[in-house]
Formats: sequence, structure tokens, C-alpha cells
Amino acid sequence: MDKHIQKAVGKVAKGAIEHAPEPIKEKVKEVVADKAKEKIVEHVQDKANEFRDNLEHARDDFADNLHDKAEEAKEKTQSVLLSAREKLGKVVEAGEELQKKVSSRNKNDDDHKVKGIKNIKGISNIKTSKDIKGATKIKSYENIKSSK
Repeated sequence: MDKHIQKAVGKVAKGAIEHAPEPIKEKVKEVVADKAKEKIVEHVQDKANEFRDNLEHARDDFADNLHDKAEEAKEKTQSVLLSAREKLGKVVEAGEELQKKVSSRNKNDDDHKVKGIKNIKGISNIKTSKDIKGATKIKSYENIKSSK
């Protein structure tokens, strides 16, 4: 409504209330109070419904976002696990090659074998100054046999 009409209706209502008898005034007050309560209840219910709708919307957005993030994390985890698997495969292959090389070297070369405790010389096998040849025991060119 227009503001002028609202003012006019308000003045007419006030005038009617002033000239009305007391039982009607009480009845009007009760009706107005009931209408005000209804308006307040409607307003609160509208706000509650709006809040509920906003909450549902936020919950749905959160759930969608959570599923997207979980999917991304799953993909990243799978890619990391695949790369780790490939690296471990390469390490296993390199270890097998090294094992083959070590085992083939041990088969072909007896010099590279690790000596056991039986092969280590004792102190009695070490030469002393008496065991070393002197200048008289060294062969000269005359004592050397030739292949003539």
C-alpha cells in the first residue's frame, strides 16, 4: 500500500478503537496479540528453514569436496606406490646381477676366495734371519744352468 493510505487506515483504526466499547477493545487486543504471535512464529520458522537449507547445502558441498580430495589422495598414493614398485624392481634386478657377477667370479677365480683359518700361516712359518740366504749362497752367472 501507499504510505498515505497506510496513514489514513492507521488513523481510522485508532479512532475506531477509541470510540469502541471496552469488551470489543479487549477482544481486538487479544486478536492483535494472537496475530503478532503468529507472525513471530512464522518469521522464526522461516529463519529456521533458511538456516536448515543453508546447512544442508554446506554439508553437501563439504561432502563433495571431501570425496574429491579423497580421490586425489588415492591417485597420488597409487602413483607413489607404482613408482616405488618400479624402483624396487630395478633394485632387485641390480642385486641379482651383482649376485651373478659375484658367484661367477668365485667359480672362475680361486685367488679371490676368502682364506679360511687353516690357510693362515702361523708364527713358525715366518722366516728368521737364519733362514735368509747369505751372499755365499746366491748363484753367480757361472753356476746358472743354460739352455744350450
